Amino acid sequence: MSAQTGRDFVQFACDTGVLRFGSFTTKAGRESPYFFNAGLFNSGASLLKLCGFYAETIMERAPAFDMLFGPAYKGIVLAAGTSMQMAQRGRDVPFAFNRKEAKDHGEGGTLIGAPLKGRVLIIDDVISAGTSVRESVELIRAAGATPAGVAIALDRMERGSGSLSAVQEVERSYGMPVIACAGLDDLLAYLSGSPGMEENLGAVQAYRTLYGVNG
Repeated sequence: MSAQTGRDFVQFACDTGVLRFGSFTTKAGRESPYFFNAGLFNSGASLLKLCGFYAETIMERAPAFDMLFGPAYKGIVLAAGTSMQMAQRGRDVPFAFNRKEAKDHGEGGTLIGAPLKGRVLIIDDVISAGTSVRESVELIRAAGATPAGVAIALDRMERGSGSLSAVQEVERSYGMPVIACAGLDDLLAYLSGSPGMEENLGAVQAYRTLYGVNG
């Protein structure tokens, strides 16, 4: 994924109101100068474009994999939409997702879609506490398949409870890579090249100095 593509994603997130600037309190209780809410990609056009970014990121940078898995709830539409965008780009991959509660009639169970097998790439919006990834890994392994990696929209690149970011903790805990459509570097590059964004640039740089991690 080129640096330009990462900045294009940030521009897209700003244009759709998914990425906003101001003063926001994170789950960790930090005052953040920006807020990213992927749930606001809520129209056909914005979802289509979002999944296009995922498809490009995955096809360029993902480890070898055989299928996509989207954890409920946000991951469901991401897995479906990205698989369609990948098919349009020449790679047709199966996908599956889970429901939060097991169904006791019809097809039953908690999994819907293609059978989980082979190398499975998890697709979600962001990684905060890593709970969704852990649950996905457990489901995938229980089915006899192998978690291959995780694809997300934005990597905030900030420390969690220790010295590592949530993304780095997932990579270390499960021995698999996490790839993102964009990261904090892309956000800073976008702000530095956008007239009128100086105030936001300074605030985000200061936040990174306080809480950021490398790479």
